[in-house]
Amino acid sequence: MNTVTYKMPCGILETESQTVKSGQDKRDWTQYSRAIAVLMSKRMSELGLTQKMLAEKMNCTQQYISKMLKGQKNMSLETICKIENTLSIEIIKGLNENE
Repeated sequence: MNTVTYKMPCGILETESQTVKSGQDKRDWTQYSRAIAVLMSKRMSELGLTQKMLAEKMNCTQQYISKMLKGQKNMSLETICKIENTLSIEIIKGLNENE
């Protein structure tokens, strides 16, 4: 007798409270994403950079920059560090205060 076992993705068994928390988490990161987009846009204007120019400096696509500037991208710490270094702005504050 052959038995086939199917594995379900972890998210399938989410409880209602986890779904609500996920919704809150998404609102939280989109709020930060939009704030980063505002900082980026302001600094790009100051430096006279286009999306394409910034993309070249960050070694990514213009479409990726566009998504970031629309606040639609959940950015990694690596990406945030690239933004900080490329635009010479501080996004993550307070981490180096104890040094």
